[in-house]
Amino acid sequence: MPGKFDAAVLRSAKSRFTVEKVLLHSGPSDDEVLVKIAGCGMCRTDLAVRWSAGRSPLPAVLGHEGAGIVAEVGGPHTGLSNGDHVVLSFDSCGHCRSCLNAAPAYCDSFASLNLFGGRTENAARFTDAAGDVLAPRWFGQSSFAEYAVVPARNAVRVDPSLPVELLGPLGCGFLTGAGSVLNSFVAGPGETVVVLGAGAVGLAAVMAATACGAVTVAVDRYPGRLVLAERFGAVPLPAAASDLPARIRRLTDGGAHYALDTTAAPALINDALRSLRPTGHLGLVARLHTPLPIEPGALDRGRRISHICEGDAVPGLLVPRLIDMWRAGRFPFDELIRTYPLADINEAERDCEAGRVVKPVVLPQERSR
Repeated sequence: MPGKFDAAVLRSAKSRFTVEKVLLHSGPSDDEVLVKIAGCGMCRTDLAVRWSAGRSPLPAVLGHEGAGIVAEVGGPHTGLSNGDHVVLSFDSCGHCRSCLNAAPAYCDSFASLNLFGGRTENAARFTDAAGDVLAPRWFGQSSFAEYAVVPARNAVRVDPSLPVELLGPLGCGFLTGAGSVLNSFVAGPGETVVVLGAGAVGLAAVMAATACGAVTVAVDRYPGRLVLAERFGAVPLPAAASDLPARIRRLTDGGAHYALDTTAAPALINDALRSLRPTGHLGLVARLHTPLPIEPGALDRGRRISHICEGDAVPGLLVPRLIDMWRAGRFPFDELIRTYPLADINEAERDCEAGRVVKPVVLPQERSR
């Protein structure tokens, strides 16, 4: 057990991250493992803590797209061993109806485990150097740190020959975008997919749709993001284009089978609905912050809208599938990543917010440049 190690602590909604020494006062329980973090993606959900109105407790160590190497196993039934390389994903209880029905993203305790306080067991074992308790694990991980204690069910073993420091975003952001296409839509050859918002989630959806043989249209306001989307096989379309639904219908031969919104912008969501063909499906992955007015007729003729959480994924199944697609050259997620030492985490956040990088990945074991 490492005892004291570096972590990026967010102490208040308005403060910057501070890299501090934190203490782990006890090792993993029977169903947990201690992971030496090699890399952790920065996700918009991490940054949304600043606008959570106190619902997500602070101070805390955030980070929920971690990957690394198992350093200690808590019990004999975790299914993991010291030295295993793992990708970490979201937390779930494992015993509610949704979990038992292979739908852990819809766990009865998803919000409490991942967003609003984490597991209460052994909550006080994680403190800052002064002995003050840090919030329980964020998404079961708190991976903006050199080490993390995680439930073994959150950890997916991967091939040790892979660059584990880059794999963390497969546990959430890329999993959400790709899973929406592969699991929620089950898109196939000749079908059409519209992706609104070409960030990390949206571009993962574009890659997955292209890999499935679907015709894909990507909508974004940033020209650079549209260049990336076109590189990955999508027809680019500026969000400011006049009569967006009509243009999408022309590009998709009468309307899209599926649309995925990553923007939470009501106007774009209604445009997406009007872009669908009869019985088309619009999936929302971003959390809405305002009421969503639906224009008259938008849901006519069998069109439907649903919220998709974590790409409807079972991480232990989808993460290996995405790695196989990457190895085959069909899911080049690594082209979206820029790495930063842990000491530069505030620079990573600034670049993310400014759109200068699609997916920042923080490397806790790397010293500052």
